[in-house]
Amino acid sequence: MRVKTILDEDFTNYKKASMFIGTIACDGKCCHESGIPLSVCQNDGWRESATLKVDDNDICKRYLENPMTSAIVIGGLEPFEQFGEILRFVRLLRTTYNCNDDVVIYTGFTPCEIADDLELLSAYPNIIVKFGRYIPNCEPKYDETLGVMLASPNQFARRLLPGGVI
Repeated sequence: MRVKTILDEDFTNYKKASMFIGTIACDGKCCHESGIPLSVCQNDGWRESATLKVDDNDICKRYLENPMTSAIVIGGLEPFEQFGEILRFVRLLRTTYNCNDDVVIYTGFTPCEIADDLELLSAYPNIIVKFGRYIPNCEPKYDETLGVMLASPNQFARRLLPGGVI
């Protein structure tokens, strides 16, 4: 998988200690729609950082060897812009490594925009997706599913059910 970063222990994006995998690209939809510069995005600095190619098996083993973590969070830029890599990673984690720990995917898309991808992901248990674009100058809100504050009131997380239903 191509990544910007892997953080072995993250305590900010989910209620469980997680491995954080930072994805490589984002078209800036949140900023473009709000009419603000990309520099406002909290992840804008990642755009310029180097992209690393890391073997999916190595990521799985690294995660499973860490007794501190019990979930994986994929985010940073826009994971669904490299959906094939994300799906391949989830499939490997679930089938080869028999790991059913939570996988949380942060996206700026709405469920309708990625319905086909959600259906494919829903074939695997314990997939949680955080939906919704960042909207500047809003009060953050607490999300029960994630157990963390989200930046905009339109953002929410749901555990996928079979068939891509949220």
